[in-house]
Amino acid sequence: MSLLGKAGHASAARESGYAAHRAGVDRLLASYRAIPEHANVRLAKKTSNLFRARAKNPAPGLDVSGLTRVIAVDPVAKTADVAGMTTYEDLVAATLPYGLAPLVVPQLKTITLGGAVTGLGIESTSFRSGLPHESVLEMDVLTGSGEILTVAPTGEHADLFRGFPNSYGTLGYTVRLKIELEEVPPYVALRHVRFHDLRAMEAALTAIVEEKSYEGEPVDYLDGVVFTAEESYLTLGRRTDEPGPVSDYTGMDVFYRSIQHDSAQPKRDRLTIHDYLWRWDTDWFWCSRAFGTQNPRIRRWWPKRYRRSSFYWKLVALDRKYDIADRLEARKGLPPRERVVQDVEVPVERTADFVEWFLREIPIEPIWLCPLRLRETTLSGTTGRVWPLYPLEPNRTYVNAGFWSSVPKVAGQPEGAANQAIEQAVTGFGGHKSLYSESFYDRPEFSALYGGDAYTELKKRYDPDQRLLDLYSKAVQRK
Repeated sequence: MSLLGKAGHASAARESGYAAHRAGVDRLLASYRAIPEHANVRLAKKTSNLFRARAKNPAPGLDVSGLTRVIAVDPVAKTADVAGMTTYEDLVAATLPYGLAPLVVPQLKTITLGGAVTGLGIESTSFRSGLPHESVLEMDVLTGSGEILTVAPTGEHADLFRGFPNSYGTLGYTVRLKIELEEVPPYVALRHVRFHDLRAMEAALTAIVEEKSYEGEPVDYLDGVVFTAEESYLTLGRRTDEPGPVSDYTGMDVFYRSIQHDSAQPKRDRLTIHDYLWRWDTDWFWCSRAFGTQNPRIRRWWPKRYRRSSFYWKLVALDRKYDIADRLEARKGLPPRERVVQDVEVPVERTADFVEWFLREIPIEPIWLCPLRLRETTLSGTTGRVWPLYPLEPNRTYVNAGFWSSVPKVAGQPEGAANQAIEQAVTGFGGHKSLYSESFYDRPEFSALYGGDAYTELKKRYDPDQRLLDLYSKAVQRK
């Protein structure tokens, strides 16, 4: 389809999309008015990508059932209007037919756009495109006081625009977001580069972020995996429209295992852009191994439709409800386990130091690595934005380290001992920790790390009656 034809198709879909969105907003507001004045406002949402306990609330929640679709795609302006509860799976499905994709697509299909903005997100484009909230041009936000405000980088509510990322629904919920898109060709050519030394890997990663190339080839996507101190990899992706054979990691082959090799030369591979964006979802990175899914004898009979992160979430929920894993450990005479599911950012020059500490102190592997830098320029022309609730420094490279497993609890140690050790280490290395999982900070330390007075002022302005939980209560305190 020509660009003109695509624009016409998009225009026809736009009117229908906005009509459906307005109906969804009406249901949202009606549900807000139905919540008793003394009750906290929350989402009426059965699923979540959070790995921490959610506060119990007997009051009805906000009806977001009408806020789950892409409203409109503008292929000429390369933008999309998206309802806040739209999943990235649906967003990508709407943009790829136009040869477009969001600038940053988090790894799991059921992450919502609103969730990635209020709770942060990251992926292999983050070394050049920052974090998902940096491609937002404007948002409609339902505040704790029941108003829907349009917020943008400039104007009356610019403070809420800047303070919204990492607020986790404590300043309001996104109703609509307008985001930038980028052109993407049909394929991604991959190189998996092996390193036998963490400091050599750190040096190469630093150079690639700066140069956006490696050994003469452009690098459009960049992440890595650490198996041991002697075996780590950087995966370099290059966008291409060259036809040719592609791999499929939705079947018997497992993507993270395909990375490993012994050669001094990079191992090459190719994926469609669709399969590249969702390469981690089929096996929830490597966490599907906990369910036996990577065992060929089991995988062969495990239906493809259930090889995705959303189904593994259901299994995790069953484990939480019935303590299945700890019961099995007890039958073996083993202690219960502490869940260690975290993403942290450390300055790039401390990457090897942190990974060495982690491999020495926390018996979990592999570790995912993903570099990021705040964007220097956006479509709106602004530069050097500051995001007070997650204060990364402009013009500085960080590396996200993700690790998702559990460790045996040690008798006599406090609850969450391993997680607390990680928090202390990350702070010591000058980094930050995402708040989607358990946190153990005391209130003064938490305030110093996540917004302080800036958050307090935003809370006073946009949720004066405290209808929404505050960030410390939501992220740290147990309910």
